[in-house]
Amino acid sequence: MLRRIFFPLLMGVVGCGVLIALGVWQVQRLAWKTEILDQITATIVAPPVPLPDDADPVADEYLPVVATGHITGQTLSVLVSTAENGAGYRTITGFRTDDGHKIVVDLGFLSLDDRGAALPTGDLTVTGNLLWPDEADSWTPAPDEKTGIWFARDLPAMAEVLQAEPLLLVARRILPESPTVPMPVGTEGIPNDHLGYAITWFMLAIGWALMTGLLIHRTTRKDA
Repeated sequence: MLRRIFFPLLMGVVGCGVLIALGVWQVQRLAWKTEILDQITATIVAPPVPLPDDADPVADEYLPVVATGHITGQTLSVLVSTAENGAGYRTITGFRTDDGHKIVVDLGFLSLDDRGAALPTGDLTVTGNLLWPDEADSWTPAPDEKTGIWFARDLPAMAEVLQAEPLLLVARRILPESPTVPMPVGTEGIPNDHLGYAITWFMLAIGWALMTGLLIHRTTRKDA
């Protein structure tokens, strides 16, 4: 009988071991990802600093900054939909800072009906975070030439249109107030599904063990 159950027992032990190892790996990944998200959150909410002269897309991602200047150039509208406000547009514009930089600023949300609302003129202080979004890919439609609507924040292309540096400041607070509603940088869009993956692997391990036990039970009953 031992010879008859050896192979299913071996497969059961090996299979359960592999599935449990994958589950443990996902738990480790969960801890790693949680730590990264905590670090990003701490960076986002840190006290703002002046806009760096030579911002780095890696070292300065999410850097909180405060910049004073004025809006310049045309306004670009990126189609978005939010749970709080429904469909509308991100309002993207050029921004000339007092120290001579011309950057791209995401001023936040305008509803479909409010598109084209007058933006603040004169000096404007924008507090927010630097971001190099990775939203556009080969599947993203090109901006609609008739309506001027964009479908993703394609920073290089937008910077070229606005004749600005490819540097995006996403507003968290605007003074004086703007008709736009800031859509600040956060970690909500960064996936962290490792707990779900871990549970899946552990459940598969339990299922594998039960099926192995059932197979061994049937084998032993035949020998009885």
